[in-house]
Amino acid sequence: VMRLSADRPGALSFEAAFETPQAADAAVHDGDLILSGRNGSQFDVPAALTFETRVRVITRGGLTRADGKALRVEGADEVLLLVAAATSHVGPRDVSGDPRARTLATLQQVTPDFDQLKARHLADYQPLFRRVSFAVGATEAALQPTDQRVSKSQTLDDPALAALYFQYGRYLLLSCSRPGTQPANLQGLWNDKTSPPWGSKYTININTEMNYWPAEPLAMQECVEPLITMVRQMAETGAVTARVNYGARGWVCHHNTDLWRATAPIDGARFGLWPMGGAWLCEHLWDHYDYGRDKAYLAEVYPVMKGAAQFFLDTLVDHPDGSGLVTCPSLSPENLHPFGASVCAGPAMDSQILRDLFAHVAEASQILRKDAAFRREVLAARARLPADRIGKAGQLQEWLQDWDMEAPEPHHRHVSHLYGLFPSWQMSRRDTPDLARAARKSLELRGDLSTGWAIGWRINLWARLGEGDRTHDVLKLLLSPERTYPNLFDAHPPFQIDGNFGGTNGMAEMIVQSRPGEIELLPALPSAWPRGWLKGVRARGGLTLDVEWDAGRPTRIRLRGPVGAETRLRFASIVQGVRVPASGELVATF
Repeated sequence: VMRLSADRPGALSFEAAFETPQAADAAVHDGDLILSGRNGSQFDVPAALTFETRVRVITRGGLTRADGKALRVEGADEVLLLVAAATSHVGPRDVSGDPRARTLATLQQVTPDFDQLKARHLADYQPLFRRVSFAVGATEAALQPTDQRVSKSQTLDDPALAALYFQYGRYLLLSCSRPGTQPANLQGLWNDKTSPPWGSKYTININTEMNYWPAEPLAMQECVEPLITMVRQMAETGAVTARVNYGARGWVCHHNTDLWRATAPIDGARFGLWPMGGAWLCEHLWDHYDYGRDKAYLAEVYPVMKGAAQFFLDTLVDHPDGSGLVTCPSLSPENLHPFGASVCAGPAMDSQILRDLFAHVAEASQILRKDAAFRREVLAARARLPADRIGKAGQLQEWLQDWDMEAPEPHHRHVSHLYGLFPSWQMSRRDTPDLARAARKSLELRGDLSTGWAIGWRINLWARLGEGDRTHDVLKLLLSPERTYPNLFDAHPPFQIDGNFGGTNGMAEMIVQSRPGEIELLPALPSAWPRGWLKGVRARGGLTLDVEWDAGRPTRIRLRGPVGAETRLRFASIVQGVRVPASGELVATF
């Protein structure tokens, strides 16, 4: 919706027309400006998707007339432009929709009143956005334009830039992933090319998952619905891939998928021969339950999670050296081992993802009181997965073999073998201190400076290690002009949105870390943020909390949730057990 106005009557005159790189034609029909066309063919597959964009021009004063393939407005007092766009996409196997009918229906439902339309937009958006507030202080630097703040971010004392970036990440996800839409892809939905970088697809060996890291904890749970829908659709195509490519039950997806829910390996073997993408996405299905505790939802997605587990029960093999059950062939995403290849057996990330998948499938079956025999089978397989190993340099091994120090890319952007530290909870500085130290060593060896999304992951990892000042240093790298554009988009050239989402979630991890049965407060608070608040953050178990702090200590915690819900609040070595009272909320102090 666009409104054009002027400070005097009759001052608006212009021509509205289309320019496009698409295979499309423009026309004026029944007073609307219309662009219609078809997508491009590729690899000898003919174009099948059709689209239409329709512009309706509503004027106050003046006149509007068709001028060839354009609309000309002359002498108007005010003009309202309503733009509706649609494609023929119905689903992964159906492009029979009618984009013309869709654009007409959209415009027929719209009240041609700008103020009403804006009010409706705000009523849709603001309640979601305002669920969470975050402040870490402000200086005069916050009065400068955003592009200047980014360009000077490495020298300015500007803590409010981090808070702005945090909320900008929430804004992006709220704007590009809503029920009934497609999930946020590698560019979210902001792409201006007919052949976009990486096809604007879903790279599911880290990038798609990172897009949704902040969704549950930062109160954007509705935004996960498109991802859940995509995973359920992938389970259908993935069942064909499992049967045809592997002779297995269940379903599988490799490192990439798209609008058509492709699940087979793509690209070169170095990237594509990794069978864990679907399994990792299942963890988002579980997290959606774990944060909300809706058993009806869990019953709906349980068959998808079960199918992912079935595939691995059929395809895991005994390693000949006695290491246990391993994936083979597989790889540690996009990284080469010392033999000039990536394909291997049982990389660390695979076992870590499977430990989570098997544990959560078993827990779901117990919650739903079904599949007891299958649960026992899954847990038996889980017990035989290789344990994480510490290598000769004190690092967490990326592969079963101690190859890390001879690998050809010592500063590789992926840190796949640290999945167990984040986003998983298989490692922590209290429960598994040896593994946590090894993960820290791996992070030091890889280095902090990388591409945008990889820095985003490192922020979360350092936060899990409880090192606030180091985490803040890595966050500053993300906010540098080399990694953040003037409009705050993540500068993974030319643009990739996952760095925004990783950075946003990393800041949340610095303030609140939630695991089953415990909420840790200020686990990685940097000295640069001595006082502030994070309000509206969600925790596992259906809980929501506000935390305020001063002089580096929590001063007030407000916890809300289901009556009777129990958890532990931890700050440093202090632990409080709490129970939500009949009022539905409690206030605690340390």
